[in-house]
Amino acid sequence: MQNKMIKNLVMVLLAALILAACGPAATPAPSPVDSLTTEKQESKPTLKVLAVQTFLADIAQNVAGERVKVASLIPIGLDPHAFEPTPQDVRKIAESNVLILNGSGFEEWIEKTLENAGGERLVIEASAGLAMREPGDNEPSREDAHEGEGEEHVHEGDPHFWFDPTLVVKYVENIRDGLVAADPEGKDTYAANAAAYIAELNELDAWIKAQVEPIPAERRLMVTDHHTFGYFADRYGFTIIGAIVPSFSTGASPSAQELAGLINQVKDTGAPAIFLESSSSPQLARQVASETGAKVVTDLYTHSITEPGGKAPTYIDMMRHNVTRIVEALK
Repeated sequence: MQNKMIKNLVMVLLAALILAACGPAATPAPSPVDSLTTEKQESKPTLKVLAVQTFLADIAQNVAGERVKVASLIPIGLDPHAFEPTPQDVRKIAESNVLILNGSGFEEWIEKTLENAGGERLVIEASAGLAMREPGDNEPSREDAHEGEGEEHVHEGDPHFWFDPTLVVKYVENIRDGLVAADPEGKDTYAANAAAYIAELNELDAWIKAQVEPIPAERRLMVTDHHTFGYFADRYGFTIIGAIVPSFSTGASPSAQELAGLINQVKDTGAPAIFLESSSSPQLARQVASETGAKVVTDLYTHSITEPGGKAPTYIDMMRHNVTRIVEALK
């Protein structure tokens, strides 16, 4: 009898073990690391941040890091001077929480577009607090900035601050402060990212100085398609001889007299090269080159970065590429 009871007990235990093995697995308790990760993911803001220019979106993304995704309004490769917002662009602005502009009059269409978009959002003017440079002898003054044939986009001064990396530091600080205002919980993240990127900008500035140093002062002469490189010239000791389009915008057109005057300036100074943006037509530059012997460099990226696989996928890459091409042409 005792043996039979033991045998029955063993059978019951085996059945229980089989049922336990076939039943649903218990859900393991989340580890502290899993809990922290989930909490971190849930704490990310739902901000929709939109920067107008591609290079500005890249700068802002370096400040935002992984906390917020920054989109660009103007597509890669499009000249911002020729940009006219479409209904789709107005919708993107309407859906944004934060809009980042270059400012200083660069986006002349923005006021009307914001009215059409309606709603409320934080607008960050990246160049806020920067003083516009005084134009050189061969650059348009604020008084004559609105003159020219066929001019569509004009500025009250030179808004191209980003050609001096030390001025882009101000961009970073303004973007950092704006993101903190929109997302206070991300303050430490934005501050740390901004500090790291400012260090990269200072390294870029030192690198540009080292690249330019071998160029003799008498060859640090620049002829461009329009007046874009003023802050670059001021920072690194170049002289702007003139521009194919004598304006801060590509929307203007040179008169025959202005083009003849530029040809004479290039002959008189011996300027070695004419520097064009990749999106610019080289026709007039080649006409000047044929009269003067200057070479034409056609692949600078000044208002737009490139796709990730291109020559200038970030703002810093854009500056490095441009400086390399300028130095090669002037040595």
